[in-house]
Amino acid sequence: MKHTSYIEISESAIKNNITFIKELLGEDVVFSSVVKGNAYGHGIEQYSKMAYKYGVTHFSVSDAHEAYKLKTTLPYENVSIVIMGMIENNQLEWAIQNNIEFYVFEKDRLQFAVETAKKIGIKAQIHIEIETGMNRTGFETKNIRTILEYVNKNKMHLNVKGVCSHLAGAESIANYKRVTDQTIKFKRIINKVNSYDFLNPMFHLASSSGTIRYPKTRLNLVRIGILQFGFFPTKEILVHYLTKNKQVENPLQRVISWKTKVMDVKTVKSGQFIGYGTSYFTNRETKIALIPIGYSSGYNRALSNTGKVLIKGKRLDVIGTVNMNMMAVDITFADAIEKGDEVVLIGSQGDQEITVSSFNDYIQVINYELLTKLPENLPRVITT
Repeated sequence: MKHTSYIEISESAIKNNITFIKELLGEDVVFSSVVKGNAYGHGIEQYSKMAYKYGVTHFSVSDAHEAYKLKTTLPYENVSIVIMGMIENNQLEWAIQNNIEFYVFEKDRLQFAVETAKKIGIKAQIHIEIETGMNRTGFETKNIRTILEYVNKNKMHLNVKGVCSHLAGAESIANYKRVTDQTIKFKRIINKVNSYDFLNPMFHLASSSGTIRYPKTRLNLVRIGILQFGFFPTKEILVHYLTKNKQVENPLQRVISWKTKVMDVKTVKSGQFIGYGTSYFTNRETKIALIPIGYSSGYNRALSNTGKVLIKGKRLDVIGTVNMNMMAVDITFADAIEKGDEVVLIGSQGDQEITVSSFNDYIQVINYELLTKLPENLPRVITT
């Protein structure tokens, strides 16, 4: 059975963006594709297959569930998978047996990793996360010597693949001092780690924003999320890149489109309310198209009376309240629109486009939030 809407994933856009990122980083920096949040709404299985096709072999996920999905999708020996966030102690055995790498940022996980590795006779592949100013997860810098000594004593059970931290807001120049302080702290950590002969980890600090604005934070590996899907993290970062490189065109291409079809067309008399409540009143005879999409499909209810869609190449208004599974669009002054006509919620049609970024103009929602709220059960279709 077909779903009421579907996501299109552009293979050519993926290829373009991966090529851009690899050229930006050069050969000496590992590109870790961050595919948490269902690959930022693009579909972790569908996107990771395409990324692998175009040479990406290192992936970062948020939790063990995502790691399992990715491992099932890409069961290849040359693929590295890193869990950056949640993994239960009782999931560590599976991770270690399957060569899944994972962050350790508190003593309990580190100790349990050692115990589990000892029990099954396989080394745990770990990344030691350091708290440098994000004030989220990570070992405090004052404790790093103690942690490294513990690792040294248990090196027969641990393989330290990486030492890392996370920049707290590299997307905004307002955070320059905070980010700079973090970078200085992490350089000190690098020096301490390098004083141990048995360690030879990759150091990683930068995500998409840091990679663009603070190139010195690229180190051995970068964790790239939003860039690979065709979005600069913020307009500020886009302007920074274009200005620095004396370019005028965005080098990235949007990977995602979201489409559905008109389910019915009808005419409403003047002087009537449309849909639930009284949020939209017809001052004239109004022709509407009913669209089988609502907030349960990921189309925010806050877009009631403000959202836009494309039908037959025209930008048309969402009118009335967005329901759970349906909404109305004013087609009074559009060309003849019929049941079954394509409706574009995100993407292009003719010479018109509705971008993910444009939703911020309507309801103050950032790209990350909108994309990751697209339901996982929507079909993802690969296009050229």
